[in-house]
Amino acid sequence: MSIVKNKVDAVIVGMGWTGAIMAKELTDAGLSVVCLERGPDRDTQPDFAYPRVVDELEGSVHRKYLQSLSKETVTIRHNMSDTAVPYRQMGSFKPGTGVGGAGSHWSGCHFRALPEDFKVRSNVEQRYGKKFIPAGMTIQDFPVTYEDLEPHFDHFEYVCGTSGKAGVLNGQKVEGGNPFEGSRSREFALPPNPNYLGAEMFYKAAREMGYHPYPIPASNASGPYVNPYGCQMGPCNFCGFCSDYGCLNYSKASPNACIMPVLRGRKGFELRTLAQVLKVNLTADKKKATGVTYLDAQGRETEQPADLVVLCAFSLFNVHLMLLSGIGVPYDPVSNTGTIGRNYSYQNLNRVSLFFDETVHANQFMGIGGGGTTIDDLNGNQNDSTKSGFIGGGLVWARQPGGGPVRGIATAPGVPNWGSGWKKGVKEAFRHSFYYEVQGSCMSYQDAYLSLDPTYKDAFGRPLLRMTFDWHDNEVKASQYLVEKASDMCKVLGPKAIKGDAKKDGDHYNVTQYQSTHTCGGAIMGSDPKTSALNRYLQSWDVSNVFAPGANAFPQNNGYNPTGMVGALTYWCAKAVREQYLKNPGPLVQA
Repeated sequence: MSIVKNKVDAVIVGMGWTGAIMAKELTDAGLSVVCLERGPDRDTQPDFAYPRVVDELEGSVHRKYLQSLSKETVTIRHNMSDTAVPYRQMGSFKPGTGVGGAGSHWSGCHFRALPEDFKVRSNVEQRYGKKFIPAGMTIQDFPVTYEDLEPHFDHFEYVCGTSGKAGVLNGQKVEGGNPFEGSRSREFALPPNPNYLGAEMFYKAAREMGYHPYPIPASNASGPYVNPYGCQMGPCNFCGFCSDYGCLNYSKASPNACIMPVLRGRKGFELRTLAQVLKVNLTADKKKATGVTYLDAQGRETEQPADLVVLCAFSLFNVHLMLLSGIGVPYDPVSNTGTIGRNYSYQNLNRVSLFFDETVHANQFMGIGGGGTTIDDLNGNQNDSTKSGFIGGGLVWARQPGGGPVRGIATAPGVPNWGSGWKKGVKEAFRHSFYYEVQGSCMSYQDAYLSLDPTYKDAFGRPLLRMTFDWHDNEVKASQYLVEKASDMCKVLGPKAIKGDAKKDGDHYNVTQYQSTHTCGGAIMGSDPKTSALNRYLQSWDVSNVFAPGANAFPQNNGYNPTGMVGALTYWCAKAVREQYLKNPGPLVQA
């Protein structure tokens, strides 16, 4: 027999960025909210606290802040004729666990999508014609616009204390920012972070190439700051431990530092950690959710009844819960019907490393997770697809999040992988090299999707989530084109060696190599319930008291990191719940 808890107004699954935002907004509205987090409670004190020495082995090898793949993982295959196998070691992407989720171990890059990113399909058709889109590419327009989300982009940046420089302010271009961005209603919360040497050199090279460099918007505080919720942040001290780690200095924005201090004292909010949600409970007709079933910290099956269910897990596991619970129709790639699992996409990431002599001191051990410099001259509408050969766009950026011996030291071309030659190469490279990254968009395809695995089960007896994904010609061309442009820019700086890792024709997706944690799609938002799982307010088309904010809602991925967009969409969703749904529960958009 399950333990049955008292009914609450809302139950939230997951306590990362989306869960924290929704909990704050719903308790602001006076709702009783229970949040279920599968991992442990985490906070700056004691989990990330100064003066504890940051341990590279603990964070980057033993993966302390990431989910346990022994309990819950995904299976992965390249195409429908392959047999999927489990993802058993952290490689390509890094889902978090515990309070803060991936929002505690992210780097801090905090972009807004470009206005044209919201209308990818119609934009391509208008510029190049419908026939330009390859067969099998399933890109869609978002059912919202940049203008809809601008107030929410702005608010999330101020919650995070984002450091940066406006490029377009109230319709007017501003010197020093991104001239191609959508118009902002006000400046960033904080000015840009200081540049490291590689970023200063990036400015020089980009300008010589005729590009328009600007500071990466970074949720790594450039100065002391108090956010709209009264949460305090301190200036980043360039420790070089953002990616894979929680911030010891209250400098990197996270749910832990920026929202949780407010939530923890609220009477209407209850956080239950080590609570593994197994499924969303539905009525017999599957039209309404009645709550969720989970295993509590003692392993006891527990039911939490609720009027509203908000799925705020990592994007992949939002989709997994919807499939396991029977919310909506699973996607069938053969007939191209169904919606749950549809339009899975990722991020197209490559690197160009520059090696200099001993007169150039790069000091890789220092760093700011989101600090640095980038360009949008190859992104969005700045990319002429007829010339570049691919749909989408991407960034080239100079970013130094920190490096160390355990995390790996890049060596110049020709250096052996072991022995005295390798040691000599490491010595020459560690303080005298840096890298520029190329981050590109990833389009969605009919044969890239998420489903339930027919063979493998998790530690709780449920079918694992199965990912079917591989690189397509469009993304391979994008990688080659952007790496070539980055390499051309690097040559301006006169390094003694350059090493790029552009994808080669025929390359397959390599799950063992980290590329980004930017997994997107699978339960996407749209205007048509036949081709989307969620309506424009992130509400399930099929079960109206279920909302699922997160990167799972992206119909495809753009050239930016998704966190800024995820936060803005979550605030947009919360506004709709508070101002529309609570007054008249039911579908907010008629199918």
